[in-house]
Amino acid sequence: MPRARTTETADRIRDAALELIAEKGLHQVSLREIAERVGITKPALYYHFASREELVRSLVQPFIDDVEVALAPFGPGAGPRELLGAYFDVTYHHRDVTAMIMRDPSILAVVDLTTAVAQWRRRMVAILAGPAPSLAMLARAQMAIGGLGDCTVVLPDAPAAELREAVLDAACDTLGCDTRGHTQEIISDSRQPNASS
Repeated sequence: MPRARTTETADRIRDAALELIAEKGLHQVSLREIAERVGITKPALYYHFASREELVRSLVQPFIDDVEVALAPFGPGAGPRELLGAYFDVTYHHRDVTAMIMRDPSILAVVDLTTAVAQWRRRMVAILAGPAPSLAMLARAQMAIGGLGDCTVVLPDAPAAELREAVLDAACDTLGCDTRGHTQEIISDSRQPNASS
């Protein structure tokens, strides 16, 4: 039973840290404040987490790991809707962490996870934009990924299944795909001469 209590306390510490950091930002939250929120002493908190960085990493790393697992089956030529659906599922599951990172993006640098996030983001863009993409297609891919992540945070009261479908439809529109994820012809920004001119 002592192990169960230890795990329960660590979970309570993580929950309190997530709430406080999402509210105030990482650099405005002290370990003492987290300990007080949980109802333990600061030394008791150090028993579970040796540093603020270790605590924050314990919040963010599961999200990073889950994204890696979700993206593993996808490679060049993967269906955009399926790829974005897998990413939505992970992001929605970890929306509290996503909200915390949106509130204070420096969190990724503090726990040295910026490289990991940049790598999977580049991988997703490469899959979505395809080989030899135009600047417009790269921008569309970035917007689809970023907008999807934002929606899981800024629309918290939407029913999950409805939100998923709406977000995937919007992301596919952004990419120039139909709602099933099949690529459509992207409308060119250059104007065609009018035949009557």
